[in-house]
Amino acid sequence: MIIYSFDELTEATFIRRLNKFLVEVDLKGKIKCHLHDPGRLHQLLKRGRKVLLCKKEGRKRKTKYDVIAIKLKEWVFIHSGYHSIFAEKILENGLLKNFNYKIEKKEYKYGKSRIDFLLKNSKKCLLEVKGCTYEKNGIAMFPDAPTERGRRHVVELINAINNYKVAILFLVMREARYFSPNWEIDEKFSQTLKMAHERGVKIMACRIKFDGKNVYFGKEIPVRL
Repeated sequence: MIIYSFDELTEATFIRRLNKFLVEVDLKGKIKCHLHDPGRLHQLLKRGRKVLLCKKEGRKRKTKYDVIAIKLKEWVFIHSGYHSIFAEKILENGLLKNFNYKIEKKEYKYGKSRIDFLLKNSKKCLLEVKGCTYEKNGIAMFPDAPTERGRRHVVELINAINNYKVAILFLVMREARYFSPNWEIDEKFSQTLKMAHERGVKIMACRIKFDGKNVYFGKEIPVRL
């Protein structure tokens, strides 16, 4: 099912990453583009690969384009600013099994964090959404770099269990058989995610596909902690 479409994207060639949020590409000459993803993306950002750019306008912007996706065998979506939009469409269309909630509020402030969604049903639910672009041997894994901030975020969700239902949804951007925390790269985060599951946090993962224009909800994939 299509959950989002782009009107016009521009193809370029990746050259190098300049810093966390800035890359250089070849678009009839070298230009700088915004990269809206704090992960390392070391599997993806290789010189010579094709990327898709979305033109953006704004007086405070230093670049004219955002990087949307990079080409491996398939287009891999790498703009984390769209994750909440994709999740909203997934929720509105009831695409997650045994997870029927309506959106009450987006960017809900809880504790010291902003949770992506406050949902409502017979009981209110906090839902956090994360994108996963790292894959190894057919296994989608998160994170692709140590994330103390991410671990603290999961701890805060665990602490909310007495007052809310709590869930985490991983949007998997690569072809994968199942999802797992990345024990090799960040054992502390992985332990915390496993503890969250044991305490009652619902951990879900679903496949997101991108054909260069349309974003599709693929299917839910198993989670192995």
